[in-house]
Amino acid sequence: MKNLVELDKNHFIHPTSSIQQQQEYGPKIIVEKGDGIFLTDKEGNVFIDAMSSLWNVNVGHGRKELAEVAKQQMEKLAFSSAFSTFSHEPAILLAEKIASIAPEGLNAIFFTSGGSESNDTAIKIARHYWRIQGDTQKKKIVALKRGYHGVAAASTSATGIPEFWSMAGRLMEHVVHAETHYMKGTQIAIQSLREIIEQEGPENIAAFIVEPVQGAGGVIVPSEDYLIEARKVCNEYDILMIVDEVITGFGRTGKMFGIEHFNLQPDMITFAKGITSGYIQLGGVIISDHIHEVLKEKSKGTLFHGYTYSGHPVATAVGLKNLEIIEREGLVENARVMGNRLLKGFQKLQEEIDIVGDVRGLGLLGAIEFVQDRSNHQRFAPELQVAVKVIEALHQRGIICRPVTYEGVDIICFAPPLIINQYQVDTILERLQDAILDVRKQLG
Repeated sequence: MKNLVELDKNHFIHPTSSIQQQQEYGPKIIVEKGDGIFLTDKEGNVFIDAMSSLWNVNVGHGRKELAEVAKQQMEKLAFSSAFSTFSHEPAILLAEKIASIAPEGLNAIFFTSGGSESNDTAIKIARHYWRIQGDTQKKKIVALKRGYHGVAAASTSATGIPEFWSMAGRLMEHVVHAETHYMKGTQIAIQSLREIIEQEGPENIAAFIVEPVQGAGGVIVPSEDYLIEARKVCNEYDILMIVDEVITGFGRTGKMFGIEHFNLQPDMITFAKGITSGYIQLGGVIISDHIHEVLKEKSKGTLFHGYTYSGHPVATAVGLKNLEIIEREGLVENARVMGNRLLKGFQKLQEEIDIVGDVRGLGLLGAIEFVQDRSNHQRFAPELQVAVKVIEALHQRGIICRPVTYEGVDIICFAPPLIINQYQVDTILERLQDAILDVRKQLG
C-alpha cells in the first residue's frame, strides 16, 4: 500500500485535483473494487458512492453483464474505424436505440468518447449548420454562468465557472455568458439571455447551450418555465438550442432525458456518462431531423470532424447492454421514487438544522446548501470551508459525495446509482444528519 501511494505521487497527475494536496497526503483513497452502490478501498474500508463516482455509474458497480458483453465484442471485433463511412453493427444498433428513446424529432447520432468531446462537437455542428447555408457570421455561442460543459477547447470556453479558465484561459473566441437562474429567477435570467443576444447581434449567434439541471454548478434546478421561455427566445432570434444532458441523460432525473421534464424539443442533445454507466468511454450528440436534413443536403464532401474512437464497437456494445439493464430493471422510475425520498429527507434536515439553507433535487440528482443565516441567505465566510468540512465528515462516516464552493457558496451534491434502494437512501440521510450536526457543533 505504501509503495502504491509513492508511485501515485511520483507518476500519476490526477485530473481536477490539487497537485500540492496529492504530494503532501497522497491519494485520498485507492479504490480496490465496486459492488452496487459501494466502493471498497485497498485497506478494506467500504464507502457508499453517493456521487456515482462522476455522476455516471447509473446501473451501479460490478455489473458482470457489461463486462461479459465487452469481452464478447473484443473477441469478435475489438476496434474498427467509422471514418470514410466504414461501419459496424453495435454502433448502428445503438444509434437506432438512442433515437428510439430520445425526444421526438431527434433521430441522428454522432458518437464521441465523452462529454467534453460531445459539447465541442455540438458547437462545431452548430457553426457548420449555419455556414453551409451561407450564414458565415453566425459563430457565437451563448452559455450560462455556473454552467459546466467540459474541459476541451470549446467546452471549457462555454463553461461558466471561471475557475476552469484559470489553467490555460478560454481557448475559443465568440462565447458569451448570460445570467443563470440560480438566485436570479426565471424573469431576470430570460431578460439577461435576451439582452446578451441583442448586444451581440442575433445574426452573429449560432447556438445557446444549457443544462436541464446545472450539475457541477451546484445541482441548480430551474423553474418549470425557464427552459420553455429560453426555447421561445431561441426561436424568436433564429438560434439553435443545444441541451447538455451529459449528467442528466439516461434516467438520472427520473426521466430518460432531463429535458422531458420541460416538454420542449431542442435542436441537439449532448450525452455521455450514463450511456455506458462509466464502464467504458462513450458520448455523443443527438441531432434533430431538421439539422440532419440540412447536413444531408448541403454539407458537401467530407465532414472533417471525428475522433479515433467515435462509434467504438466495444463501447457501443456496452452502451446497448447498459440501456437494456436500465429499461429491464425499471431504473428510470426507481430514480424518480428514490429521488423523491432523498429530497424529502433533505427537506426534513432543512426544518431541523439552522445552517441548512436551500435544498433541491430532480430524480437522483440533489444538493444541500449551507448558510449562516437562512432569513437572508447570508453565506459563511469562505475560509470556514463549511461544505468541505461536511464532505470530510461524511467521508469519515463512509459516504462519498462532492462539494461545490465556486463564488463563495457551500453546496454538497448527491447523485447515487439509480439502483439505490429505500434502506440505502435512509442510511445516507442518517449519516448526513450526523455529519452536518458534527460540523454545526464545530462552528459553534
